[in-house]
Amino acid sequence: MRRRSLLSAGLILATPAVAQNRGTPPHEWVFGSWIGGQFPPGEIAGQQCQGSATVIFLRDVVMRASALEVAYRQRIIETVALIPDGLEFRFLPPAPTGGSFAGRPPPDAGFGCDNNPNLLRVRRRGPDEIIFPGCVEFPSVLRRCRPE
Repeated sequence: MRRRSLLSAGLILATPAVAQNRGTPPHEWVFGSWIGGQFPPGEIAGQQCQGSATVIFLRDVVMRASALEVAYRQRIIETVALIPDGLEFRFLPPAPTGGSFAGRPPPDAGFGCDNNPNLLRVRRRGPDEIIFPGCVEFPSVLRRCRPE
């Protein structure tokens, strides 16, 4: 029995800080798929929007579209803090890649925000619109994907 509790304690300590919060996470309102950011969002909804999402917020991970890869870049959330008009995400450092970027994180691992790939501020502009202030790779508004 002691062995099981030690294993459980180790798993809890290894999870991001947000996952340890047993209540409602501070970023719950942003969960889901968002379109836009890199370009102004169009007026699409449903599966077409979901298939074109540029950013997806989950409990422990934020995924973003990349100009250089087909797959989404996944950033593991270290902490989430409430700020007056939104949220501030701090991510674990990205794993280095091989190839021409050997030993360095991929060039688009972050969001192009304030020269820090491990930080993302999200400002709420309405119930279904957000922006990433100071993020050169996401200069446009993002709109939540809604069902048709």
